[in-house]
Amino acid sequence: MSAFDKKKLEQAYDAFADERQQSGLAPWKSEERRRALDAFKRAGAAALLEIGAGTGRDSLYFQEHGLAVTAVDLLERMVELCRNKGLTAYRMDFSRMSFADRSFDAVFAMNCLLHVPKAELRETLGEIARVLKPGGLFLSGGIRRPPSA
Repeated sequence: MSAFDKKKLEQAYDAFADERQQSGLAPWKSEERRRALDAFKRAGAAALLEIGAGTGRDSLYFQEHGLAVTAVDLLERMVELCRNKGLTAYRMDFSRMSFADRSFDAVFAMNCLLHVPKAELRETLGEIARVLKPGGLFLSGGIRRPPSA
């Protein structure tokens, strides 16, 4: 993603960071993260990386259920909101992470890969694979639309 595109993304999300902090969780998102937690536990995952963590709501959920969570987000305000929840969080572009190879048992991505340009998706997925331990679990979710009437 070009620096210009990232700047636009940062401005759009930064403008609503506090509002996102106060918003409720959509029922489908609650179900997605419950199923993700079940999958992480079945896989024996202990160290979880959440990319595009936003306000840290999902990271906190996973941490409260026994996982050692590291959250990353592109925005400093989002990282601050994560840290205010007691999370380990870093401002980082998840297409170029500074973590060592094979650092995490699992990676969780909810509604963030949709911001990656198609031309850069292979590189970004390679970066996710790089930080995953062999046999690690990568779960990604996205926007759900209600069925048409």
